[in-house]
Amino acid sequence: MNSLMMTNGKAVQNSLFHTTTVDPSHTLNDNEHEALPRGRSLLIIDDRALDRQCLAYCISAHKMDMDVLAFGSMDEWDRKRQDYPPLAAILLNVGGKKIAEPAVAEEIRKLSSTLEAPIIVLADTDELSQIMKALECGAKGYIPSSVSIDVCIEAIALSMAGGIFVPASSVLAMRQAIETGNPAARPLAGMFTERQAEVVEALRRGKANKIIAYELNLRESTVKVHIRNIMKKVKATNRTEVAYKIKDLFPLSVEGTSGSEHH
Repeated sequence: MNSLMMTNGKAVQNSLFHTTTVDPSHTLNDNEHEALPRGRSLLIIDDRALDRQCLAYCISAHKMDMDVLAFGSMDEWDRKRQDYPPLAAILLNVGGKKIAEPAVAEEIRKLSSTLEAPIIVLADTDELSQIMKALECGAKGYIPSSVSIDVCIEAIALSMAGGIFVPASSVLAMRQAIETGNPAARPLAGMFTERQAEVVEALRRGKANKIIAYELNLRESTVKVHIRNIMKKVKATNRTEVAYKIKDLFPLSVEGTSGSEHH
């Protein structure tokens, strides 16, 4: 399998999917509406009708235990959301768009901050910078369109179980860049500023704020500000959870650069 899956230890259930594909162009009569399962929904968002419908049918064919919905936008789904079961996950297909584009990044941030269901990005590229930007914006998975439908479904299942899916190709590229000493490929660089990345490295080594402040030549109050901002980015409630989530996201050990900048 050409993919790397990272999880927080929760079991990933097989055969999660099962039901019919629903599309906004399909009008339900009263009898059909009453017959819809009232469990959970996988929502596919893609402004390309053929792409979203094909993907929805493919996923439905794997018998996932939920409705598979396909809409052109969140606004379309929002107008009809009361007609369908609660969301279990959202698969946002951005195609060839760049995550760094303001509109794309903002959509991911908005979805991740307003919906409890995990947001999984599907895109045409497996560039590490794109993946990191998606995770920074709140995505719980990143699926390149180069994977098979089976891998796509496993990635969705993993995200629903609380894990994070990223393509193996990007992680291997990151490892190679680190081993060759390429500073531009630091795995934390896409999600954090350089100073925040240094604090993160110290946190996951269990260092206290005073030690971090001394080693990075910062005020302790500045270290606390960095930690608060880091917690927001990874959606953690305390420093222990930050260390755990960073270890889950970036299993490779990377030494932070030293600095003498005062803040």
